[in-house]
Amino acid sequence: MTVFVSSVLFDLKAQANVFDLDKLEQMESASVILDRNGKIFGQIYVENRETVPYEKLPPDLINAVVAVEDAKFYEHHGYDLLGIIRAALKNVTAGHVRQGGSTITQQLARNSFALKERTYRRKLLEIFLAKRIEDHFNKQKILELYLNRIYFGGGLYGAEAAARGYFGKSAREMTLAECATLAGLIKSPNRLSPWSDRANSRETRDFALDRMRDLGFISREQCAAARAEKIVVGSRQNAQGQTYAVDYIRQQVIAAVGWDRAINEGYRIHTTIDVNLQRAAEDSLKAHLEQAEQHPEYNHQTYADYAALFRKAKANGKMLEQPAPEYLQGAAIGLDNATGDILMLVGGRDFEHNQFNRALQARRPAGTAMLPFVYAAAFERGMYPGSVVEDSPLDNRAVMIGGTTGILGEWGPEDADNRYEGRMTARQALVKSKNGATVRIGMDAGIEAVLQLCSSAGIRSPLRPYPATFLGSSEVTLAELAMAYTVFPNGGWRPSTPHILERIEEKDGTLVWEAKQQSIRKIVIKPDTAYEVHSCLVDALQSGTGNAAYTQFGLKKFPAAGKTGTAYDFTDALFAGYDSSFTCAVWAGFDKPQKIYRGAFGRELALPIWVDIMNAAAQSYPPREIKQPSNLKEIDICSRSGLLATDKCYDAVKTPNGDTVQRRTTYMEITTQAQAPTELCNIHGEPRARLAREFGSSDLPRAELAVNLTEVMPVAIKSPTLIADIDPYNSIKPTLIPDATPQPDKQIAETEKSDSGAGTNGVKSVSNTASQDHQTTQTTQTTPEIRKAIPVEQIRKAIPVQPQDQQPAEIRRAIPVKPLDQEDTERTLLRSAAQPHGDIHE
Repeated sequence: MTVFVSSVLFDLKAQANVFDLDKLEQMESASVILDRNGKIFGQIYVENRETVPYEKLPPDLINAVVAVEDAKFYEHHGYDLLGIIRAALKNVTAGHVRQGGSTITQQLARNSFALKERTYRRKLLEIFLAKRIEDHFNKQKILELYLNRIYFGGGLYGAEAAARGYFGKSAREMTLAECATLAGLIKSPNRLSPWSDRANSRETRDFALDRMRDLGFISREQCAAARAEKIVVGSRQNAQGQTYAVDYIRQQVIAAVGWDRAINEGYRIHTTIDVNLQRAAEDSLKAHLEQAEQHPEYNHQTYADYAALFRKAKANGKMLEQPAPEYLQGAAIGLDNATGDILMLVGGRDFEHNQFNRALQARRPAGTAMLPFVYAAAFERGMYPGSVVEDSPLDNRAVMIGGTTGILGEWGPEDADNRYEGRMTARQALVKSKNGATVRIGMDAGIEAVLQLCSSAGIRSPLRPYPATFLGSSEVTLAELAMAYTVFPNGGWRPSTPHILERIEEKDGTLVWEAKQQSIRKIVIKPDTAYEVHSCLVDALQSGTGNAAYTQFGLKKFPAAGKTGTAYDFTDALFAGYDSSFTCAVWAGFDKPQKIYRGAFGRELALPIWVDIMNAAAQSYPPREIKQPSNLKEIDICSRSGLLATDKCYDAVKTPNGDTVQRRTTYMEITTQAQAPTELCNIHGEPRARLAREFGSSDLPRAELAVNLTEVMPVAIKSPTLIADIDPYNSIKPTLIPDATPQPDKQIAETEKSDSGAGTNGVKSVSNTASQDHQTTQTTQTTPEIRKAIPVEQIRKAIPVQPQDQQPAEIRRAIPVKPLDQEDTERTLLRSAAQPHGDIHE
């Protein structure tokens, strides 16, 4: 018998010597995720563990563990023989293995080398292995390895992970009561976890405190004070790192360094997230969506209903049968305007219920949150915020949203009593989210221009080339929408791409991976266009569809701007806005699109969440006023015409008591020199609009003939032109006067006599026939004397062509001019009625 026992012991000792003790220090360590300020807010792990050296373990935790697990730890050499005998007697009495009696060193051996069988042979092997560990390591190192390896329940391995998971702090910051709580969990971590059974957890904590008092580790007063404390633990979900932001970071880290290294190496992962902003966004989204579920017309599944079903399925082990949630969902994302850093990311209400990230993966209609890009495209092409547009019914066949017949009706109105308001400025149309006016503006700018601008702004999702896209019917991601909105506070440019990882380091600070610094600015629109849209969005937030931000939800007084978004039939509610440093977009809706309830506007569901996030961001990133470009100037215009204001720009309006008063219709509008109107208002007072453009001398328009003159027969003049005292049309001063031809002296004398007689009588005779006719007329009818101005000097006039009966010349085209000595005086068009006198060269 002795030989057999010796043989067995020798064999077990040999087996114990085979184990590689270096494996004791090879523990899977969770990679720690830090925010932009160095605060830990998540981990990546297979086993959620973060190893720390002995010096960072609190003495109270070490004493509590020793008091509960191995009171003679500092006295034995790996095993406690009396403890083993005591445990064996209890096991024999019970008829099965009930108590182990293992020391801390034995537990370390068992957990490190997977010695799980409940047999005496395994117990003996454990003793030999524990003795070998004690020979190789000192007591402090053994405690360090033990407290970094053991399981504390809730998916938490090691004291550091347990402290952060249960209490939200590092191990060395734990109080005496918290240290005793962890020590009490070791015997049965899941059953005694404060998340599972707070009463039992408190009982084991008090037992640990009593043992510490009995062993002299603490005084009676310290024990009583610690026992009086309540157990306060954090959220289990946060402790496990199950959030949408952490999951996205995990994906990015795995893509950067690979799966094995990301999970096991225990990296320190530096991110762009701001943990305070992240928590504010998560809390606000949950609170406001729970409030929305209490609306009288909300008739869908609620978060509370699904959470109860989820817990029941989890307790019964039927998670595979659990359907996806159908309650109201939400998402939010916040970006640094200058760098594209993701400062906040919320992909849904509960990551444990559903892991689909709605901020990055879901494509949903942006609704009227797309309007600013339509107006930006129009301003780029010459319009300005004061341009007048028409807000009136529009044939829905041109837009095709919700149907192909009827007028453009309730597609994304931002007010329950929405009505058409006729002519208004582009600024008013954007501020009031007017759909009819927006469609008209978009058609003027051109569909291609709007789509191109959206693409340049960072929207990668395919947008349909139809007018419905002007009103946000095409699906985009929330991240794309937020990136596109950075164009307006940035003066027309946006960052290259949003990102969440900064760098990955070893525990000692050795750099493993670093994000490439991309400071490329993508130019999208002109700075003046960006500011024009920005000024409209400021008005939209202050007095338009988003004014509840100030009046109802408590947005603090700092420079900000934004736009509500409501999709057709109230299936999606959005709000996107910004200040000078930070841009945020919020969405609410269902995973399967359906009406939330009638009246579920973006200002009702998304705006209050946006306000909470912006207020939180303003504390860390103070907003400043966005500067106006120098090439923009203010002009006084009439809002009715969009033209320059006059002193007559008043409208008669009736007061509530029925009185009619004159209301000024002008205001100061910003515009560039190229966009500015040059005409005065043509609605109030006399129309003053010019009917023709002014041209410089070099670009005068050339009129075209209405008919082809080559096909028209000229009309021959039968009598001389009648000339009055004043010749306003300069008819007697031709630009070219031909010189007189030589005449005989007799004819000259007769001509002079005739002229002299005309001067005496005041009547100029054209021919003898005309004179005789005149005398006959005087005998039959007395006519008043006709007074005419006497010419100061003799005026030479062209003698009209007399019609000839013999051979009239049919004129169809110009007759070439021959030398005068060769002209046919009978057929020439230039011949005189009487033969001229004198030398032609005189």
